[in-house]
Amino acid sequence: MATPLRSVHGSTGDPLAEAIELTKRLKLPHMRRALADLIPTAKAQRWDPAEVVRVLLAEEAAGRDRANLHTRRKRAGFPAGKTFGDWDETASSIPRPTQDALKSLEWVRRRENLCVCGPSGTGKSHFSEALGQNAVEAGLAVTWFNIEDLGSLVRRHRADDSIARALTRIIRSDLIIVDDIGLLPVSPDAAEGFYRLVDAAYERRALAVSSNLHPSGFDEIMPKTLATATVDRLMHHAHIVVTQGDSFRLTQATSGQGVKPFT
Repeated sequence: MATPLRSVHGSTGDPLAEAIELTKRLKLPHMRRALADLIPTAKAQRWDPAEVVRVLLAEEAAGRDRANLHTRRKRAGFPAGKTFGDWDETASSIPRPTQDALKSLEWVRRRENLCVCGPSGTGKSHFSEALGQNAVEAGLAVTWFNIEDLGSLVRRHRADDSIARALTRIIRSDLIIVDDIGLLPVSPDAAEGFYRLVDAAYERRALAVSSNLHPSGFDEIMPKTLATATVDRLMHHAHIVVTQGDSFRLTQATSGQGVKPFT
Protein backbone atom coordinates (compact mmCIF):
# COMPACT_ATOMS: atom_id res chain seq x y z
CA MET A 1 0.00 0.00 0.00
CA ALA A 2 1.40 3.36 -1.04
CA THR A 3 2.35 5.74 1.73
CA PRO A 4 -0.06 8.69 1.71
CA LEU A 5 1.36 12.13 1.04
CA ARG A 6 1.86 14.24 4.11
CA SER A 7 -1.09 16.60 4.45
CA VAL A 8 -0.39 20.31 4.17
CA HIS A 9 -2.79 22.81 5.64
CA GLY A 10 -4.38 25.22 3.21
CA SER A 11 -3.46 28.85 3.06
CA THR A 12 -4.91 31.07 5.78
CA GLY A 13 -4.18 34.28 3.91
CA ASP A 14 -2.49 35.30 0.67
CA PRO A 15 -1.13 32.10 -0.97
CA LEU A 16 1.43 34.03 -3.04
CA ALA A 17 2.76 35.85 0.00
CA GLU A 18 3.01 32.56 1.88
CA ALA A 19 4.79 30.93 -1.09
CA ILE A 20 7.30 33.78 -1.12
CA GLU A 21 7.94 33.32 2.60
CA LEU A 22 8.50 29.60 2.03
CA THR A 23 11.06 30.30 -0.71
CA LYS A 24 12.92 32.51 1.79
CA ARG A 25 12.84 29.77 4.39
CA LEU A 26 14.01 27.15 1.91
CA LYS A 27 16.63 29.47 0.37
CA LEU A 28 15.16 29.51 -3.16
CA PRO A 29 15.92 33.11 -4.24
CA HIS A 30 15.64 32.57 -7.99
CA MET A 31 12.27 30.87 -7.64
CA ARG A 32 11.12 33.74 -5.43
CA ARG A 33 12.00 36.31 -8.08
CA ALA A 34 10.03 34.35 -10.69
CA LEU A 35 6.90 33.82 -8.63
CA ALA A 36 5.32 37.27 -8.95
CA ASP A 37 5.39 37.23 -12.76
CA LEU A 38 4.84 33.52 -13.26
CA ILE A 39 1.65 32.99 -11.23
CA PRO A 40 -0.51 35.50 -13.15
CA THR A 41 0.79 34.08 -16.44
CA ALA A 42 0.02 30.53 -15.33
CA LYS A 43 -3.51 31.53 -14.32
CA ALA A 44 -4.20 33.41 -17.55
CA GLN A 45 -2.92 30.59 -19.74
CA ARG A 46 -4.39 27.82 -17.55
CA TRP A 47 -1.14 25.98 -17.16
CA ASP A 48 -1.11 22.45 -15.82
CA PRO A 49 0.05 22.54 -12.16
CA ALA A 50 2.96 20.28 -13.06
CA GLU A 51 4.12 22.84 -15.64
CA VAL A 52 4.10 25.57 -13.01
CA VAL A 53 6.28 23.44 -10.74
CA ARG A 54 8.60 22.57 -13.65
CA VAL A 55 9.11 26.20 -14.68
CA LEU A 56 9.74 27.34 -11.09
CA LEU A 57 12.30 24.59 -10.51
CA ALA A 58 13.94 25.38 -13.86
CA GLU A 59 14.22 29.05 -12.86
CA GLU A 60 15.89 28.08 -9.59
CA ALA A 61 18.30 25.69 -11.32
CA ALA A 62 19.24 28.25 -13.98
CA GLY A 63 19.74 30.94 -11.36
CA ARG A 64 22.01 28.72 -9.32
CA ASP A 65 24.02 27.85 -12.42
CA ARG A 66 24.54 31.56 -13.14
CA ALA A 67 25.54 32.26 -9.54
CA ASN A 68 27.97 29.34 -9.47
CA LEU A 69 29.53 30.49 -12.74
CA HIS A 70 30.02 33.98 -11.34
CA THR A 71 31.58 32.56 -8.17
CA ARG A 72 33.98 30.28 -10.09
CA ARG A 73 35.02 33.12 -12.38
CA LYS A 74 35.64 35.46 -9.44
CA ARG A 75 37.65 32.85 -7.54
CA ALA A 76 39.78 32.11 -10.60
CA GLY A 77 41.28 35.61 -10.42
CA PHE A 78 41.61 36.11 -14.17
CA PRO A 79 43.59 39.29 -14.91
CA ALA A 80 41.97 40.69 -18.04
CA GLY A 81 38.71 38.91 -18.89
CA LYS A 82 40.10 37.53 -22.16
CA THR A 83 37.94 34.87 -23.82
CA PHE A 84 37.76 33.09 -27.15
CA GLY A 85 35.11 35.62 -28.11
CA ASP A 86 37.87 38.14 -28.87
CA TRP A 87 40.47 35.57 -29.99
CA ASP A 88 41.41 35.46 -33.68
CA GLU A 89 42.11 31.77 -34.22
CA THR A 90 43.18 32.37 -37.82
CA ALA A 91 45.84 34.91 -36.82
CA SER A 92 47.39 32.66 -34.19
CA SER A 93 50.42 30.54 -35.04
CA ILE A 94 48.94 27.70 -32.97
CA PRO A 95 47.60 25.12 -35.46
CA ARG A 96 43.81 25.05 -35.61
CA PRO A 97 43.56 21.32 -34.72
CA THR A 98 45.70 22.00 -31.63
CA GLN A 99 43.49 24.93 -30.62
CA ASP A 100 40.38 22.79 -31.00
CA ALA A 101 41.87 19.89 -29.02
CA LEU A 102 42.88 22.19 -26.15
CA LYS A 103 39.47 23.90 -26.15
CA SER A 104 37.84 20.50 -25.60
CA LEU A 105 39.46 20.45 -22.12
CA GLU A 106 39.98 16.69 -22.29
CA TRP A 107 43.60 17.26 -21.26
CA VAL A 108 42.36 19.00 -18.10
CA ARG A 109 40.12 16.07 -17.24
CA ARG A 110 43.09 13.72 -17.82
CA ARG A 111 45.17 15.89 -15.46
CA GLU A 112 47.75 16.65 -18.10
CA ASN A 113 49.80 19.85 -18.33
CA LEU A 114 50.14 22.55 -20.98
CA CYS A 115 53.17 24.72 -21.73
CA VAL A 116 52.55 27.66 -24.08
CA CYS A 117 55.87 29.29 -24.94
CA GLY A 118 57.01 31.87 -27.46
CA PRO A 119 57.90 35.54 -27.97
CA SER A 120 56.05 38.40 -26.28
CA GLY A 121 52.82 39.47 -27.91
CA THR A 122 52.06 36.19 -29.69
CA GLY A 123 48.92 35.42 -27.71
CA LYS A 124 50.21 33.15 -24.93
CA SER A 125 48.42 34.86 -22.03
CA HIS A 126 45.25 35.49 -24.04
CA PHE A 127 45.05 31.86 -25.12
CA SER A 128 45.76 30.57 -21.61
CA GLU A 129 43.15 32.82 -20.02
CA ALA A 130 40.58 31.94 -22.66
CA LEU A 131 41.16 28.25 -21.92
CA GLY A 132 40.64 29.01 -18.25
CA GLN A 133 37.40 30.85 -19.02
CA ASN A 134 36.22 27.84 -21.04
CA ALA A 135 37.00 25.58 -18.11
CA VAL A 136 35.01 27.80 -15.74
CA GLU A 137 32.04 27.76 -18.11
CA ALA A 138 32.31 23.96 -18.26
CA GLY A 139 31.84 23.81 -14.48
CA LEU A 140 35.51 23.35 -13.57
CA ALA A 141 37.37 25.26 -10.86
CA VAL A 142 40.34 27.35 -12.06
CA THR A 143 43.06 29.34 -10.27
CA TRP A 144 45.28 31.92 -11.99
CA PHE A 145 48.72 33.12 -10.86
CA ASN A 146 51.58 35.05 -12.30
CA ILE A 147 54.96 33.73 -11.27
CA GLU A 148 55.62 36.38 -8.60
CA ASP A 149 52.24 35.66 -6.96
CA LEU A 150 53.79 32.36 -5.98
CA GLY A 151 56.68 34.20 -4.32
CA SER A 152 54.19 36.24 -2.30
CA LEU A 153 52.41 33.04 -1.34
CA VAL A 154 55.63 31.52 0.00
CA ARG A 155 56.53 34.63 1.99
CA ARG A 156 53.03 34.92 3.44
CA HIS A 157 52.99 31.36 4.74
CA ARG A 158 56.65 30.94 5.70
CA ALA A 159 56.24 32.50 9.15
CA ASP A 160 53.88 29.81 10.40
CA ASP A 161 55.04 27.05 8.03
CA SER A 162 51.56 26.78 6.49
CA ILE A 163 52.60 26.65 2.81
CA ALA A 164 51.59 22.98 2.54
CA ARG A 165 48.05 23.79 3.69
CA ALA A 166 47.88 26.72 1.26
CA LEU A 167 48.94 24.47 -1.64
CA THR A 168 46.38 21.86 -0.62
CA ARG A 169 43.65 24.49 -1.02
CA ILE A 170 45.03 25.61 -4.39
CA ILE A 171 45.17 22.14 -5.91
CA ARG A 172 41.49 21.64 -5.24
CA SER A 173 41.13 23.53 -8.51
CA ASP A 174 40.82 21.41 -11.63
CA LEU A 175 43.12 23.71 -13.63
CA ILE A 176 45.91 25.95 -12.30
CA ILE A 177 47.43 28.53 -14.66
CA VAL A 178 50.78 30.24 -14.11
CA ASP A 179 51.45 33.17 -16.45
CA ASP A 180 54.38 35.38 -17.41
CA ILE A 181 57.35 33.09 -16.82
CA GLY A 182 60.61 34.14 -18.42
CA LEU A 183 60.23 37.89 -18.79
CA LEU A 184 62.44 38.57 -15.77
CA PRO A 185 64.67 36.53 -13.47
CA VAL A 186 62.52 34.66 -10.97
CA SER A 187 62.98 35.62 -7.32
CA PRO A 188 64.10 32.83 -4.95
CA ASP A 189 60.70 32.81 -3.25
CA ALA A 190 58.88 32.60 -6.59
CA ALA A 191 61.16 29.78 -7.76
CA GLU A 192 60.42 27.89 -4.56
CA GLY A 193 56.68 28.55 -4.88
CA PHE A 194 56.65 27.42 -8.50
CA TYR A 195 58.45 24.18 -7.66
CA ARG A 196 56.16 23.51 -4.69
CA LEU A 197 53.06 24.09 -6.82
CA VAL A 198 54.25 21.86 -9.69
CA ASP A 199 55.20 19.15 -7.20
CA ALA A 200 51.87 19.34 -5.36
CA ALA A 201 49.85 19.26 -8.60
CA TYR A 202 51.91 16.49 -10.23
CA GLU A 203 49.55 13.80 -11.58
CA ARG A 204 46.76 15.22 -9.44
CA ARG A 205 45.67 18.38 -11.29
CA ALA A 206 46.14 19.99 -14.70
CA LEU A 207 48.68 22.81 -14.81
CA ALA A 208 49.09 25.33 -17.63
CA VAL A 209 52.04 27.72 -17.90
CA SER A 210 52.82 30.47 -20.37
CA SER A 211 56.41 31.54 -20.83
CA ASN A 212 58.76 33.46 -23.07
CA LEU A 213 61.16 30.56 -22.59
CA HIS A 214 60.78 26.91 -23.47
CA PRO A 215 60.70 24.97 -20.17
CA SER A 216 64.10 23.47 -21.05
CA GLY A 217 65.49 26.99 -20.56
CA PHE A 218 64.04 27.63 -17.10
CA ASP A 219 67.51 27.18 -15.60
CA GLU A 220 68.32 30.58 -17.15
CA ILE A 221 65.93 32.35 -14.76
CA MET A 222 65.95 30.16 -11.64
CA PRO A 223 68.50 27.96 -9.80
CA LYS A 224 69.48 25.00 -11.95
CA THR A 225 68.74 22.30 -9.37
CA LEU A 226 65.28 23.71 -8.68
CA ALA A 227 64.61 24.27 -12.39
CA THR A 228 65.56 20.67 -13.20
CA ALA A 229 63.24 19.24 -10.55
CA THR A 230 60.40 21.56 -11.60
CA VAL A 231 60.69 20.88 -15.33
CA ASP A 232 60.99 17.12 -14.75
CA ARG A 233 57.56 17.05 -13.10
CA LEU A 234 55.98 19.71 -15.33
CA MET A 235 56.97 18.08 -18.63
CA HIS A 236 56.21 14.46 -17.77
CA HIS A 237 52.53 14.70 -18.88
CA ALA A 238 52.68 17.97 -20.84
CA HIS A 239 51.56 19.29 -24.21
CA ILE A 240 54.04 21.83 -25.61
CA VAL A 241 52.64 24.63 -27.77
CA VAL A 242 55.12 27.06 -29.34
CA THR A 243 53.81 30.41 -30.59
CA GLN A 244 55.65 32.32 -33.32
CA GLY A 245 55.50 35.50 -35.33
CA ASP A 246 55.35 39.22 -34.67
CA SER A 247 53.74 40.74 -31.61
CA PHE A 248 49.99 41.27 -32.04
CA ARG A 249 50.30 44.39 -29.89
CA LEU A 250 53.11 45.85 -31.99
CA THR A 251 51.25 45.04 -35.21
CA GLN A 252 48.13 46.80 -33.96
CA ALA A 253 50.14 49.79 -32.76
CA THR A 254 51.96 50.29 -36.07
CA SER A 255 48.70 49.96 -38.03
CA GLY A 256 46.91 52.52 -35.88
CA GLN A 257 44.60 49.98 -34.23
CA GLY A 258 46.10 50.37 -30.77
CA VAL A 259 44.18 53.58 -29.98
CA LYS A 260 40.91 55.22 -30.89
CA PRO A 261 41.62 58.03 -33.39
CA PHE A 262 41.04 61.63 -32.33
CA THR A 263 37.95 63.25 -33.79
